[in-house]
Amino acid sequence: MSSYFECSGNGPIVTTKAGKIRGYLWNTTYTFQGIKYANAKRFQMPEEIQPWDGIKDATSYGYVCPLLTQDVPNGEIMVPHRYWPMDEHCQYLNVWTQTLDTLAKKPVMVWLHGGGFYAGSSIEQIAYDGTNLSQFGDVVVVSLNHRLNLLGYLNLSEYGEKYWNSGNVGNADIVAALRWIRDNIEAFGGDPQNVTLFGQSGGGMKIWTLMQTPEADGLYHKAIIQSGVLEDFIDEENTDAKPLIRAMLQELNMEESDIEKWEDMPYRELADAYNKVSDKVLAEGGYIGGHPIRNSYYMGDPLKIGFSEYAQKVPVLIGSVFGEMGFAPGLIGRNQMTQEELIRIVEKRFGEHTQSVIQAYAQAYPGRSIADLTTYDIFFRKPVIDFVKKRKTYKQSNIYAYVFAVEFPLDDGKPAWHCSDLAFVFHNTDKVPVANMPGVTDKLEEKMCKAWVNFAKTGIPFIDETIAWPACTEETENYMVIDNDKWQVREKFDYELVKQVADSGMKSPFSIKERRKMLQKTQKEAEEKGVFLH
Repeated sequence: MSSYFECSGNGPIVTTKAGKIRGYLWNTTYTFQGIKYANAKRFQMPEEIQPWDGIKDATSYGYVCPLLTQDVPNGEIMVPHRYWPMDEHCQYLNVWTQTLDTLAKKPVMVWLHGGGFYAGSSIEQIAYDGTNLSQFGDVVVVSLNHRLNLLGYLNLSEYGEKYWNSGNVGNADIVAALRWIRDNIEAFGGDPQNVTLFGQSGGGMKIWTLMQTPEADGLYHKAIIQSGVLEDFIDEENTDAKPLIRAMLQELNMEESDIEKWEDMPYRELADAYNKVSDKVLAEGGYIGGHPIRNSYYMGDPLKIGFSEYAQKVPVLIGSVFGEMGFAPGLIGRNQMTQEELIRIVEKRFGEHTQSVIQAYAQAYPGRSIADLTTYDIFFRKPVIDFVKKRKTYKQSNIYAYVFAVEFPLDDGKPAWHCSDLAFVFHNTDKVPVANMPGVTDKLEEKMCKAWVNFAKTGIPFIDETIAWPACTEETENYMVIDNDKWQVREKFDYELVKQVADSGMKSPFSIKERRKMLQKTQKEAEEKGVFLH
């Protein structure tokens, strides 16, 4: 197939509210990268960008937010990454579109990246590229960077009025990006009245926290949450930042009256101080930031306080993958093992609960090897169930649910892991070698991308006439189980399995309560040896 590229001085040029920008045309896709959507002073709310004269170049990605620690390449065969220059002035977005007709009114899909609220970027994963999704679905795709970790989610509200919402400015950046989309997306062929948020892991968390943020109401109209709900990940009851701030000040040899100096000091110094003291503060029961805080801006976890009036009406597509944290090497040689050998391996994870877990697993996933139980996840799955139960109680809840249970040709067969679904959603399996399975990938990619795109268009994840995907209702809790060779709707199909695994004592490593317990245990053991945590 021949390709076409254009990036001349005459176009493609788009006029935004603040000024003109130039992107490029690659085959059928107009691409604009590194568009500045807001500015912000450290720890403070974002502000609109100032107009400019002339034409700004939008052919290179913008800066990504600095991280607390150095990224270390790992597991690239499963989740291939890109690494990019960092700067805290990271409010940039990217647009992929098939038309620049201002009257086209194409659906807009806004991608929120993963990495919790402390890491990641809009280009971190190769699978995040929006070209193929835009072309396949004839939609406008937008991805964005925003402030993270200390820069986006550190509560300094008791140290000055200008910091009143410092614990939420990362999310406020996203709201600023959504306002930019509302004001400018028509110039890229998009419909500002049909905007779908979609995000995975931390991106999914950002979505449900935005659903509880009145400032975001009306700026989006549908939500897709992929592996983005975790129990006790956000500690909304503990927002007193003084113990953390005082510990950091002590580490930096500064006084409380010096807080304003934090606005200008090198980020690395601030991050190093935080890294040195945060574990001790958490072990002692303190707040350590790194996520939104409940205040007048953010209402709080919908599973605890209920959904906002606006969020109650927003169609939601939500789900998780079979093995989530199964990044470790797979069980090589498992297909040659006897059932007895596999049971002994499974026992290492479930102990005396092994038989009850295996029985429930056989009902949930008939015909599937028990070897997959070594990576089976409930830390995302159970909160998804809770989310569905809560959300379906509202009239016109319009919630659709799924489990991505695909098995990949890695290490003699490896169940879906965290992020393994993304190449299919973005129609980017050509960029992720491990996602390519003869006779499986093309069909699976076609169906998943079509379901996500049609949900963005209509609020219904329609695939074709042969596959019915009903919504969850007050009476039913339906899940589309996505496997290598079939899509099957099943009601509450794995609830007993989730219960049995939970009863076996599995504890979430993401729960702030469990992290605190672990650190307290570590601290006690260290003190008994005469060693003290910093």
